[in-house]
Amino acid sequence: MLDHTDIRILDELSENSRITMKELGEKVHLTGQATSARVAKLEDQGIIEGYTIKVNQAKMGFSVHSIIHIYTKSTNHQPYLSFIKKHEQYVINNYKISGDSCYLLESKFPSNEILDEFLTDLSNYVSYKLSIVINK
Repeated sequence: MLDHTDIRILDELSENSRITMKELGEKVHLTGQATSARVAKLEDQGIIEGYTIKVNQAKMGFSVHSIIHIYTKSTNHQPYLSFIKKHEQYVINNYKISGDSCYLLESKFPSNEILDEFLTDLSNYVSYKLSIVINK
């Protein structure tokens, strides 16, 4: 069971996973050594699965951010999944979901023209409903 200190550690690491154990300890009122032991325990328990970076997609040249609701045409989803795998440079997340649609595809594109090409090819496998992200 997580206590208040564990939750504060997770909050701080979520904000900045590059923080030193000494700095983290100061924020949660523990020594660096005690903080390091807590973090190691959270990793061993599988609560902390890994550390990641946050990439600015626009600065990487992907200025079009889209959310696409995917409606498969049959119960065989493999053609769609193969298509997505082939175009993984545009995929941020592909969630299999419950509800009206089958998948929720979060994607990024360098231009509307490339998005249009992607959607044209995508329509060979599924129906979709497109939303463009205006602001986060």
